[in-house]
Order: sequence, then structure tokens, then C-alpha cells
Amino acid sequence: MCVKKLTFKQFPLDGRRLGLAVLFALAVTGCAVGPDFYAPAPPPGLRDDSYTPAAMPSDTASAPVPGGASQHLVIGQDIPAQWWSVFHSPELDRLVRSALEHNPTMAAAEAALREAQENYNAERGGRAFPAINAQLSAAREHQADQGKTVNGVFSLYNASVNVSYAPDVFGSTRRALEGAQAAIDYQRFQVEAAQLALTANVVTAAIREASLRAQLQATAEVLAAQRKQMDVIDQQLKAGAVARSVLLTQRSQVAQTAATVPPLEKALALSRHALSVLAGQLPSTPDLPQFELASLTLPEQLPLSLPSALARQRPDVRASEALLHQASAQVGVATANLYPQFTLSGSYGVAGASPHQLFKADNVFWNLAAGLTQPLFNGGALTAKRRAAEAAYDAAAAQYRATVLGAFQNVADSLRALEFDANALQAQADAESLAAESLALAKRQYELGAISYLGLLDAQRSYQQTHIALVQAQAARYADTAALFQALGGGWWNRPPGGAAAP
Repeated sequence: MCVKKLTFKQFPLDGRRLGLAVLFALAVTGCAVGPDFYAPAPPPGLRDDSYTPAAMPSDTASAPVPGGASQHLVIGQDIPAQWWSVFHSPELDRLVRSALEHNPTMAAAEAALREAQENYNAERGGRAFPAINAQLSAAREHQADQGKTVNGVFSLYNASVNVSYAPDVFGSTRRALEGAQAAIDYQRFQVEAAQLALTANVVTAAIREASLRAQLQATAEVLAAQRKQMDVIDQQLKAGAVARSVLLTQRSQVAQTAATVPPLEKALALSRHALSVLAGQLPSTPDLPQFELASLTLPEQLPLSLPSALARQRPDVRASEALLHQASAQVGVATANLYPQFTLSGSYGVAGASPHQLFKADNVFWNLAAGLTQPLFNGGALTAKRRAAEAAYDAAAAQYRATVLGAFQNVADSLRALEFDANALQAQADAESLAAESLALAKRQYELGAISYLGLLDAQRSYQQTHIALVQAQAARYADTAALFQALGGGWWNRPPGGAAAP
């Protein structure tokens, strides 16, 4: 309980009792019942040396192909605010900036933040300060005669100022404002989460477009080689060197390869549409930049935040913490409602039968009042509301723990994806190189009659599959890099003031 030293000198003798009630209310103002909120402790079993059960290698495997460079994990290195710049693509940077400026999802998140801020202002203005209202009225009345000889019709004019205030004796107002401030924090981190998701979606969509373009190019190369081989077989058929079934088989192979092109073109078109919408533009926008894997640089240095710092970096975790803080404040509000509620009010004004009488000193009136309301019996409603607030806090705490666990899972998944996809690209590059050599050898052997056409066909199919798979493996490494930056929080805390709604 907080106590302040107060005196009664400012109260007249006939107002001592009223002053006593007022001073008692103000004497304990400054205390707040209910739990004080503290940032949650790190999850049990947290280790700062690794996100995974087995220690991660500091360097990934490399492959002698574009996008196959080894990547080095730098433990504890900070993340740039514009993390997508690590791909060194001016087109990607312009598209991300356009998305941040024009995407309606970002606009909605920022509007929700402004709404939370104004709700706090309204809550603070309505509860933390006295309410002062001016009143001016004029009335014309008639009273029943009841045997009186005077005229029962008269006018009454009134001008007054009314003041009312509810002292925050047990902290109900402070807890309510604490909860409203937590709601602002939640919306602020929601803005950061929306920005991180938007930038990651733009980067991922750009990488997907680049992958699809590379797959289309690889398919076109395979298709051109197959058609060239079909022309050779056609000449052999005219010379009587092969049967017509060989030509039909080759045509079938060409048709099967050509049939894979429309799905890739469809996926590319849909990816372009998605990029346009992410940038806040119509799908018909003609000047959208095009992306290819060759225009992206795979970063060779990757920052890796310490596990103990992850929960303070992820905006979704911070937003969940804000909800937990809000739930804690609601427990304080429900607790304060169990205690007495104090009210202070007063008014000062003048009244008269005509407007000019409002300026006479004899017509002045005033009053002061203090009230105390102590809940005695309400069928257990207030205690039930407090238990409900405590249950809501427990639910928010459980949701917070789930969000933290999900964050650590995202980082662990991204790290393992970086490791295994680098190994997969290395193996795929070897497989593609061997398949290319095997196809070249099979062509020479077929031309010399050393193998049948079926042997050549198998070599063609093997090369086609490994060539397309190599392109997909290359794109996966770029996507894994973007996923790691997203999982680590995106570096919003390094944004300069005014760059966004960074708390």
C-alpha cells in the first residue's frame, strides 16, 4: 500500500468530512493491484551453441555450377534491415520497395496500428483525467395553481461547470492503460511481421520465377537436342538404316518433352501474377521486372543469431509477448474491481429567472461530493471474472510458448535445408555431368551401330531428368537462404528511425 502525506488546511471546517474522504482516496492513489508483467524467461533447455541436436557444420558443401558456392555461417553476426540486398539484385530491391509502399496488406496493418494508438488515447483521456463539462440551459415551466395566487408560469436559466473524477486508488485505470499500451505493441509487431512476410514472399516468388525460367530454358535445350536427333533418325529412315518404329519412338519422346512446357509456362505466368499483386499492382502490369537465376548472387556469408537472441528478434514472438502482457494487465483490472471504487464530483454555476440574473452573486450555487462503492454481493461475478482473466493469461502464456517453439523450429529447418540442399546440389551436379557424358557417348555409339536406339533413348531420358533437377536444386539454395533470413526475424531492429513502425 502506498501512502502520501496530506493535510486538511485547504478544506473549510464544514467540509472536513468531505475532505477526509477525498484525502483517503488520494492517499492510496499510486498503487496497482494484480501481477506486474515481466518478459518471459527463455525456454528450458536452451543452448547458445546450436539450434539442432547435432552441431551444424560451419560451411556447406559446394558444387561447380552457378549457385553452388559454399556458404559460411557466422555465429552471432547481426542481420541487415534490408536483408534481401544480400542477393545483389537491383531489380529485386526495386520490387521489394514497391511492395512495401503499395501492398494493401501493409496498409491494413499500419491502419490497425493507428487504431490501437487512438484507442489508447481515448482510454487514457476518458479514465486518467477529470471530466469537465459546461452546461447551459433555459426552461419555461408552469406549475399547478393549488390555491396559490401567484402566477404558476416562470422561466429558469442555468449556467454551470461540472467536474467528475474517479481516483485510481487500486490501479484499475493504470492496468487498463497498461493493457491498451500492450495492444499498441502487438499491432506494432504485427506491422513488422507483415513486412517480414511480404518481403520474404516477394523474394521467394522472384526466386521461383527465376527457377521456372531456368527450367524452361533447360527443357528447351533438351527439346532442341531431341528434335535434332529426330532429324538424324528421319534421314536414317529414308536411307533404310532404321525401322519406322524408331522414328515414331523418337517423335513420342519429343512430344512428351514438349508436353512439359505448358505446365511450366502456366506456373511462370501465375508466379508473375503473384509478384504483381504482392507489389500492389494489377496482374496486367507490363513493366514488372523479370528474374533469372543468373541475376541473383548466392551470399557466401550467412549471419546466424544466437538462440538466446531469437525470441527478441522475431516479430511474431514479440507480438505474442504483447498479447501475454495485455492478458496480465486484464488480471490486474479484474483484481482492482474487487476493491472499493471512489468517485469525486463537483459543480459550480449560476441560476436565475432571467438571463441578466445569471450575473448576480446571490444566484451562485456549487456542490462537492465524494462517493465510495464497495462490492458486497454479486453472486460471485467479480471473482469469476478474475478467474477468467487468469485463465486467459494461462492461454496466452501457452500460445507464447508455442510461438517460441515454432520460431526455433523454423530456424532449425532452415539450417538443415541449407546443409542438405547444398549436398543435394553437389550430388545433382555430379549426376548431371555424368548424364551429359553418358548421352554424348550413347550418341556416338548409336551412330556407329554399337548400341540400339533404346540405349540412346534411356540416355536421353536420364539427361533430361538430371538437367531439370539440377536447375531445381540451384533454385532451392536461393530459397533456403531467404528462408533463413525470414526465420531469424529479418533485421527490422536495425532499420533507421522513421524507416518503419519499429518499436
